[in-house]
This record gives sequence, C-alpha cells and structure tokens, in this order.
Amino acid sequence: MTLRRFAFNNVLRNSRIYAAYFLSSAFSVMVFFVYSMFAFHPGLNGETIQSDVSMAMHFAEAIIYAFSFFFVLYSMGAFLKTRKKEFGVLVMHGMSNMQLRGLVFMENMIIGFAATVTGIGIGLVFAKLILLVAQNALRLDQTLTFYFPASALGLTFGAFMVLFFAISLFTVAILRGHKLIDLLKGSTKPKPAPMASAFLSWAAVLLLAGGYAAALSVKGTLVVYAMIPVTLVVIVGTYFLFTQLSVYLINRSRGNRAFFWRRTNLVLFSDLAYRMKDNARTFFMVAILSTVAFSAIGSLIGFKSMYTNIVKDENPFAIEYMSSAGNPSELSARHLDLIDGALAESGADYLKYEADIKYAKLESGQTAAVVKASEFNSIAKAAGEKLAEVRGNEAAVVYYNNSLYKKSADLSDVALADSKVSLHPVQAIQSVSLRIFGDYYVVPDPLYEQLGSGEKVDRFHAFDVRHGSADLVEIGERLEKELNQDGANGRFDFFSLDYQLFLLDQAYGMILFVGLFIGIVFFVGAGSFLYFRLYTDLEEDKRKFQAIRKLGLSDREMSRVLTKQILLLFFVPILVAVVHGAVALTALQHLFDYGLLRESSLVLGAFVLIQIVYYLLIRTSYIANVKRA
Repeated sequence: MTLRRFAFNNVLRNSRIYAAYFLSSAFSVMVFFVYSMFAFHPGLNGETIQSDVSMAMHFAEAIIYAFSFFFVLYSMGAFLKTRKKEFGVLVMHGMSNMQLRGLVFMENMIIGFAATVTGIGIGLVFAKLILLVAQNALRLDQTLTFYFPASALGLTFGAFMVLFFAISLFTVAILRGHKLIDLLKGSTKPKPAPMASAFLSWAAVLLLAGGYAAALSVKGTLVVYAMIPVTLVVIVGTYFLFTQLSVYLINRSRGNRAFFWRRTNLVLFSDLAYRMKDNARTFFMVAILSTVAFSAIGSLIGFKSMYTNIVKDENPFAIEYMSSAGNPSELSARHLDLIDGALAESGADYLKYEADIKYAKLESGQTAAVVKASEFNSIAKAAGEKLAEVRGNEAAVVYYNNSLYKKSADLSDVALADSKVSLHPVQAIQSVSLRIFGDYYVVPDPLYEQLGSGEKVDRFHAFDVRHGSADLVEIGERLEKELNQDGANGRFDFFSLDYQLFLLDQAYGMILFVGLFIGIVFFVGAGSFLYFRLYTDLEEDKRKFQAIRKLGLSDREMSRVLTKQILLLFFVPILVAVVHGAVALTALQHLFDYGLLRESSLVLGAFVLIQIVYYLLIRTSYIANVKRA
C-alpha cells in the first residue's frame, strides 16, 4: 500500500472525527464563494450602489478568509492531539518522521481539497436561490441573472488550496520534536489537579463588573470614548473568568459535602474542573467570537430599524416640495404640475397642503422664519401633531427634535426690525411637519399679513398620499430625475418618503447581507470549536465511564452526567457571550438614546435557539458514542 493510499484510507476511517471540521470548512468555502459570485456579478459592476455592493463583498471575502485560516489551524491542532497514540504506533512499526509528516500533510490536503470542492459545488447548486434571496434583501432594481462564475470559482479554489497548503505545513511542524513515548501515552498521561488563583478569580469578577458598570452608565458620545477601554477590560475579565474563576468555584463547591456527595455530583464536578481548565482557552475564544457575532448583527439590525423609524417619524407626508425664494415662480409651478400629473396618472388618492414661510429681520440683526397659523394648523392636523393656539401678538415657537438631536425651545420675546411689533411666544411645539430644521414662529394670520411683503418667502407643499393606492417608489424615482433635469439645484427641495426608504433599504440591505453572513460564519466557527474540544475528549470519556460503570454507574446515570457536562460546556460560553452582547447593545442604545430592545432580543434569541438545536444534536451523538464503548 502506498503512503498516498494509506493517507486516503485514514481520512475515510476517521470520517466521524473529521466530519465537523470538513463541514465547517466546506461552509466557509461556500460563503466565500457566494461573496465572490456577487463581487464578480456583471449586474453589480455598474454604478454607485451596485459597485458599492461589489466592494463590500470583496471586503467580506477578506474577513472570512482571514478567519478561516485561524479556524482551520486551530481545528487541525485539536485533531492531531487526539491521534498522538495512533502516530506513536505507526512510528513504533517503522514509519520514519519524514513519512509521518508526509502522511499528515497528505491527509490535510485531501480534506482541504474535498471541503473546497464541496463548498463550491453547494454554492453552484444553490446559486440561483441565493441570487434571488440577495436581490430581494438588497432591493436591487435589476434581476441578478444566473451566470457561470468562472472568476469566482477560480479565486475560491485557488485561495483555499493555498490556505490548506499553508495549514498543512503548519500542522507538519507541530509534529516535530515529539518523542515516541509521548506519542504512545497521548492524552493518557495523568494530569495535575486543576488549581486556580483566588486573587485572579476575584480580579475576573471586578473586571467584568467594572466593565459592565462603565458600559451601562455612560451616555451619548461618551460611549464612543469608553468603547475601547471597556472592551479590553471585559476581554481580560472573560479570560480570567474561564481560566481561574470557573475552576475556583468548582473547587469551592467540593467543600459543601451536602451538595458534592449528592447523587452523581461527585462524578460530574470532579471531572468538570479538569474540563474547564483544559477547555478554558476554547471557551474564551467561543465567548469572544459569539459576542462579536451578536454585537455586529444586532448593531446592524438596530441601526437599520432606528434610521428607518426616524425617517418615517420625521416625514409624515409621502411627497414634499419646498420652493426657495430664488426659485422662479414659473419653474415652481411646472414642478408642482409634474408632481400632480404623476400622482393623478397613477390613480393615487391624495390631499395637498401648502404654507408660505417668510423670513423676517429681527432687531438683533438675525432672521426668523414665520408661518401663518391657519396654514401651519392644517398641515399639523394632517400630520397628527399639536396645533398652534395664538392670537394678537402671541406666537408659538416650533422647534425640531428627535432621538439623535435634543434641544428645547426659547420662549423669549422677539422684536421685529421693520415694524414696531414684538412677538410674544406663549407656546412651544415640537414638530416635523414643515421641512424647516431650525426654530420658527407660528403667528396669527392678521399679524403674518402685517409683515413686509418684501421679505424672502419660501413655499412648502405637502402631498398626503394614502399608501397602497400607487407605486410611490417608482413615482418618487421618476419625479426626482425629472425635477433635477432643470438645473435648479439649491432653489428647491424635493423629498419622496417611499423612494428614500427604498434607497436606505438598498444601502442597508447590502451591509446587512454582508454582516449577517460574516456573523453566521463566526458563530458556526465558535460552535465548531466546542465540537472539536468535545470530541477530543471522547476516547478519554469512554475509558473513564467504562471504569466507573464497573463500580455500579447505570446507563441512565451516565447519560445524566454527560448531559449536564455537555450542557455546561456548550452554554456557559454562550451565556457569557449573550450577557456581553446584551451589555454592548444596551450601550449602543445609550449612544443614540433610542430603544433597541426588540431588535436585540430578536438577534440574541435567534442565536440561542440555534445553539440549543446544535446542543441537542451533539448530545445525542456523543452519548451514543460513549454508550457503544
């Protein structure tokens, strides 16, 4: 039998051990290939947003490729540890060190080649479905037709074969310097009792508590300044949590005889201390990677929800048109005819509102926008906002405010320069009805008419369209192109709510699509780390439970012990990541003073649900393997 054939047979015989590594690698290849398909798609290499999508996909490829390198390197290192005894037997039967390293190299390349081909194949099979999903997620105008992605295929195959070649060289280097006795003993060498420092354990508590307190207490822009130091403190605290505090708590629990000697707790916690110590770095990586996935996806979904709701809240009308003082009246009339014509042609059911805005000079030398009460109230009523109640020389101060911009109104009297009239503000109204983003005054109609006719006047027009009666996205896009053809930029302002939401969804859809897949890759990688560590200990668990069973441990009790152990090993790092993610998303709420509870709960709940399904599948398989021994 040739060495090449022997390596191929080894991969087939160890298919159970390599299954998670192979599937996770294939998944990484598939996601990389999908992004390459988009990056090279002829429909996304055109203008503006389409080219931005292509650039974002290339950026995502780079992140996934870098992560895949470290992920594959770690997983191969974990599997080599489980096979030390096997390697020792081969060396004892005459295999040279060079042949052993060649065997491992070929095995890695066989798995890497198979994972690359499988990932590309799955990507090709589901390419059309993925293109349709992305087209709807990105809300692209044109259809993303299927094409044979030769460039994406070549890039993916070449990049991952180079990656697996480099990883194979690294894993071969790991085998150097091992003595035969070390290989034969493998993982059966007795381990020292797990010890933990009380000082570092309390340091973990203080670091995490301090980091959480700082993250939850700062508000506004201070969140940005606190982000880096808080992140570093929490990362260090998380490391000590798994390497010191977890072992410290388990060791302390042994002092409680009523608890430690209860049923199978002796078996459970005696072994758990060793496992927590051995797997501390794995749990640390899983917690940090999962936190990154939670925070990134939660932030992206939260941002989209926040900005979409703000745009909707601040623009109560489907179409708005503001004609500035420098805009010729005939041009303004033609623009309004175009808007009316487009809405009438589509059969839209709409009402039209208008308001004149005068800019009066003040004795202080500044100018102030003034609006007639009757016109303001008709628009405010349609928008569902507070009405102005003024008479005589009274005025209502209207100010702009939202979750990102906070201010209060100034109710001081204001003297007008060109008349002996002083405005006496008696009411403060927060409003977004008119496209005026500074303070302005609403005055009674008679007082408004007294203002000089020579004042600069803007004219605001609102079109309140009943949604569902027309394709407002198509109308808004067409009107924006037609109005901008006149070259009167700066002299009018046109706003279509549905068209702007469409552009916002398209831009954010791209970011969400990229971020979602990167987050999923990170989360799958984190779950695979747990799988690798669990199956690294499988042979040891078989020997251990065979011995304990001779002392009277039943199958049911063994299943109960393993269930609790796997439950703790799977969900302790995920629980830590959920807490980290919840604190991070709460800090994000404080940054923008905007509630993201629903979005945060949705993201964290979805990931926890996936982890529960993953746990149930792994638990069933793992317990069955131990029982078969």
